[in-house]
Amino acid sequence: MNVLKLKQLILIQLFTIYLRYLIGGAFVFASIVKIQGQRFTTGSGAGAPIHDPWHFFETLYQSGLYWQFIGWGQLIAGFLLMTQVLSTLGAMMFFPIILNIFVITISYYFAGTPVITFLMLLANIYLLVWDWNRLRVVVLPAQSTFVDEVYPLMRSRSWAYLGLFYAGLSILAKLTIQSFLSLLLMFGIALLAGLAVLIYTLKEHKKTALSV
Repeated sequence: MNVLKLKQLILIQLFTIYLRYLIGGAFVFASIVKIQGQRFTTGSGAGAPIHDPWHFFETLYQSGLYWQFIGWGQLIAGFLLMTQVLSTLGAMMFFPIILNIFVITISYYFAGTPVITFLMLLANIYLLVWDWNRLRVVVLPAQSTFVDEVYPLMRSRSWAYLGLFYAGLSILAKLTIQSFLSLLLMFGIALLAGLAVLIYTLKEHKKTALSV
């Protein structure tokens, strides 16, 4: 099965949509503490050895403006991904940020964190490959023409609305979660919303397909 036929599979399209929500939401969630000018860690790392990751994070935190700049970069990249409509731009912006984070996690000792950042990097590369027909005009302008693939299921506005909801929920979760119970509540809300939109969109897609 070639790539074009693979991308026409409903399950692959849904995987791509929800992958954007997943890694985009992770960035939005992680960005808030930086935008607020707060530490990423629970305490100061000023007294840690200079080669220690907590000393590194303390240095970033003490930079002030740069710390908030990183947060805004994560917020915008994650938000663009979650909108689905502007996901190509989001994936492009996401890549240098997650690549930088991955290199940081393998440069210092972060236990199992490099596994997580590597998986996020792979997910981002997958999304860039998915949008290659759009991106190749930029990468290879002399050899390419713009091809905008049309997948009716992915064009549904309901995905954009769900993305906006997830982005807002991610911010709300970061600002309000105080216990494991509240975390489970937020997760439950996200799961129910995702299932509701999935069922609705699949039904609408089926109706449209039958009417053609």
